[in-house]
Amino acid sequence: MSSLIDDDDHRLEVLGYKPSFRREFSNLATISFAFSIMGVCSSIATTFNTPLLLGGPASVTWCWLVGSCMCFTLGSSIAEIVSAFPTCGGLYTASAQLCPKSHRAVVGWVVGWLNILGQVAGVSSTEFGLANMIWAAVSITSPTFQLTQGKTVGLFAGLLIVHGLLNSLATRHLAFATKGFVFVNLGATIVIIIVLLATTPRSEMHAANYVFGGQGVINQTGGWNTGIAFLLGLLSVQWTMTDYDATAHISEEVRRAAYAAPTAIFIAVIGTGILGWLLNIVLVLCSGPIENLPGISGSAFLQIMVLRMGTPAALFIWSFVCLTAFFVVQTALQACSRTVYAFSRDHGLPDNGYFGHIAGSTRTPLRAIWLTTILSILPGLLDLASPIAANAIFTLTAIALDLSYIIPIFLRRLYANHPEVNFRPGPFYMGPGLLGWAANVACISWTLFVCVIFSLPTVFPVTKDNMNYAAVITISVVVLSGIWYVTSAHRHYHGPASNLDAETKARLESEKEGQPGVLSTIESEKDKVRTSLDSV
Repeated sequence: MSSLIDDDDHRLEVLGYKPSFRREFSNLATISFAFSIMGVCSSIATTFNTPLLLGGPASVTWCWLVGSCMCFTLGSSIAEIVSAFPTCGGLYTASAQLCPKSHRAVVGWVVGWLNILGQVAGVSSTEFGLANMIWAAVSITSPTFQLTQGKTVGLFAGLLIVHGLLNSLATRHLAFATKGFVFVNLGATIVIIIVLLATTPRSEMHAANYVFGGQGVINQTGGWNTGIAFLLGLLSVQWTMTDYDATAHISEEVRRAAYAAPTAIFIAVIGTGILGWLLNIVLVLCSGPIENLPGISGSAFLQIMVLRMGTPAALFIWSFVCLTAFFVVQTALQACSRTVYAFSRDHGLPDNGYFGHIAGSTRTPLRAIWLTTILSILPGLLDLASPIAANAIFTLTAIALDLSYIIPIFLRRLYANHPEVNFRPGPFYMGPGLLGWAANVACISWTLFVCVIFSLPTVFPVTKDNMNYAAVITISVVVLSGIWYVTSAHRHYHGPASNLDAETKARLESEKEGQPGVLSTIESEKDKVRTSLDSV
């Protein structure tokens, strides 16, 4: 165990950073973390209304299938980069390493702000969804209950404070708790599928043409053509299957990070894609008349469960769906705080490195955790102004995060032969041939396409109250951060910067000149893995 940790720490030093965290995440905990950040059943429950009520049942099933396949190409491309750069900065750090030195500061700045924006929106939107899920259950038990925006925002803020407190625990406690997340997440999904099928009479199940065919294409946008209405259903899968690099952000707390982190991403994307598609099919199959949805709770997912299982059983299982959402926020907040820590460590925030501090008592970035918690509360306050405007944070998550992902993927190909760029593949590598190129081109093209779709308003007529502000917010953050960089930040931010001391740097330089060290062992191990893969 000690030898593996030493190898991990040395690999981190080669990338320019001194080890600051304790490596408490095992393979199981890392895979559980990757699954939990997606939270298949809770994420579908949160966004199920969008494809069902805009494009119809067929939009639910086909958008998930197509979207998850394309997300697989993005997840694989990200896993490849994470394997080469297993640092808590994730793709933010990798982006700056994948371009010439003259561009590193600008690239790191843009990707850093996009990634932080997307992650903060992700934490906020998931917590906001959890608050609505809890109030939906209350509405089922008390039909006369009057839900106000103040109650939703109050519960949302309170839950975020709880998650801030939980994230303040030491890494070993977080790793121990995370191990069980995957079983609740996948277990709840499987139970819902089985119980829905068992409690729905065959005569009341919808026909295949309703689930997969033309009968299930129902345009309820009020103005968009049927094709656009159908494609709006992509929000559910894209919002669920994002934050891939969250596992990278805890890689400095993971054992054998160059192997475990990308493997966890790869497994979680495949598992979430398949299980999520089955869940969507079963939900549509058992959904009953679409005119009765979303029902009194405002959640079509919950109403279908109540219709088929009865209120007591539905609410019992719903509690585990809410628990899954709780786990999603827990892992998302942990990942986001590590990004804030890394960006502050590199002087990307106007804090003189204040939030790039590790607390001695827990060996975690407590200052970054609470800054992230406070920032995540702010988007939820949009609900006090307009519930429709608040929904923009869901779309904003997918747009900002996915854009921050394709930048390093594009740079790796653009500067593949540049003398100042030295991409050294990690153990997870798709190779220099057609497979890697196809995955990279597909995910970049797909991301640009869905960003256009997600920038569109979802209903007509468009007013200031139902306008989709996601693209406006994203562009505003990029523009304002760019102005800030040009006018001031360029003086203190020069891209991801090494924090190694002089002695460590000297030792690494001597190893580069041929003296034996852990690095040679790591490279030898990677060569063996590649040789075995080539033989297969």
